Amino acid sequence: MNKLIKLFVLTALMVAATFEMAQAARLKDIATIRGVRENQLIGYGIVVGLKGTGDGKNEFMSKSVVRMFDKLGMKLDSPDFASKNAAAVIITASMPAFGKAGNPIDITVSAIGDASSLAGGTLLQSPLRAANDQVFAVAQGNIVIGGDPKDAHTTSGRIPNGAIIERDMTADFATRKMYRLTLINPDFTTAARSVLTINKELGGHYASAKDAGTIDIITPFAYENRGVELLATIESIDINPDMKARVVVNEKTGTIVIGDKVKISKVALSHGSLSVKVGDGKKGTADEKVAVLESGVSVGDLVQALNKLGVSPKDLITILQSIKAAGALHGELEVL
Repeated sequence: MNKLIKLFVLTALMVAATFEMAQAARLKDIATIRGVRENQLIGYGIVVGLKGTGDGKNEFMSKSVVRMFDKLGMKLDSPDFASKNAAAVIITASMPAFGKAGNPIDITVSAIGDASSLAGGTLLQSPLRAANDQVFAVAQGNIVIGGDPKDAHTTSGRIPNGAIIERDMTADFATRKMYRLTLINPDFTTAARSVLTINKELGGHYASAKDAGTIDIITPFAYENRGVELLATIESIDINPDMKARVVVNEKTGTIVIGDKVKISKVALSHGSLSVKVGDGKKGTADEKVAVLESGVSVGDLVQALNKLGVSPKDLITILQSIKAAGALHGELEVL
């Protein structure tokens, strides 16, 4: 048995065993609180100090520089400005939930003109706006291009702590009368389990599931005006999330991830010199490579049996796809 097959089978069995012995997950790891999210910011700016790798002459670059000098109290005689040491850029950033004025955030700077590299450049002060067109941060700083300069994508870079938040994100969670949780992977069973566990923890009927992915929680009297403490209590609750029976296959890498609930019913399959029989006790002839399994076995059992026959990862993927097509693999088969 070659090392590749040994590694593949070991990985598949470890994944299956992990599913079987899965520990409960904290509610904060399987659900999000409605309204608690990042906000995307965007802005336009000018990078200067480039070593001849900037935009040169283009219309929006010229207008931007002229407007900038005008704000600084300098009037240019000519509206046409050209320099290979400057470049127009788009700035993007994510403002964290509950971001407060004065907090720094990282930004990404990307060239939008003819600049061939932003390495060594300095971003001039630029406002960053949210989707409502309000300014929430101001960016400025020296651009960092990661990796080997010869191989790096030099028309885009980052500025760690390159922007400062100018206004608070307003969200009064402490006094809310109701909170809504959204399951990251919607599932009716998980939602029902979560409601039962939350109500048990809070000592009353405060949580209710609206659908497979939405749980509403009414603020108990004991937590009146103490929303932070309530959410801290709820998000630390352990839940046993349920999941669909699923096999995920990556044909490019030969990787197969198997859920422990995936079962195989009675089926017979021939693949080259191999034969697979599920739910049939008949043995093959002496020169046949035959795997005989009981009906209702898991995919993990199938992988073990096929491993004994020296099946390659590529053949395993083909076999699983064929069994699914025949309707004998009970679970989703997702091919990446």
